[in-house]
Amino acid sequence: MGNIDLVQLTEQTKKLTAMVVEDEKVTNELLSSTFKNFFADVTSCFNGEEALAAYEKNTPDVIFVDIVMSGMDGIELSRQIRKLNPTQIIIVISASNDIEKISESIEVGVNSFIQKPIDTKKIIELLTSVVSMITKKKKIETKTFSISLPLDLYDVVNSNAKAESISKNAVIIRALRSFYE
Repeated sequence: MGNIDLVQLTEQTKKLTAMVVEDEKVTNELLSSTFKNFFADVTSCFNGEEALAAYEKNTPDVIFVDIVMSGMDGIELSRQIRKLNPTQIIIVISASNDIEKISESIEVGVNSFIQKPIDTKKIIELLTSVVSMITKKKKIETKTFSISLPLDLYDVVNSNAKAESISKNAVIIRALRSFYE
């Protein structure tokens, strides 16, 4: 625990966005204000319906959700988000000790479960875990890199790749690098 570099951790998390879904106002404000110290942007929602609508407009990197909420609970919200994005990182933060609810959230495929109350040590461990999950997710995404090109550009990329005996992805990556330099 003492080996974690908070500055380095914050540099990583500041590249990410988050959503807090918690129906209890004081807890929502506390979690949101705490996470604003670590994330580039934090969206705060007070129920599942509001969170699902916000999610469809602006997909955050990580979602922190309470299980027990009126209306659409955290488990149903997680289920709906999984349908939209099977790889979304969802972390349950709950005071619930209900084994059925915890089991159901695991079945839905939440990435992690944190018991309230949360202390500083738990937050740092949680954020370290989030960065690790996102890093792993990004590596997988870059390995399966694919892009759709207009036909005329595809022909140019294809002929350049053949002329240099390299992959089409290599041609595109080189072009992107030169564009962003």
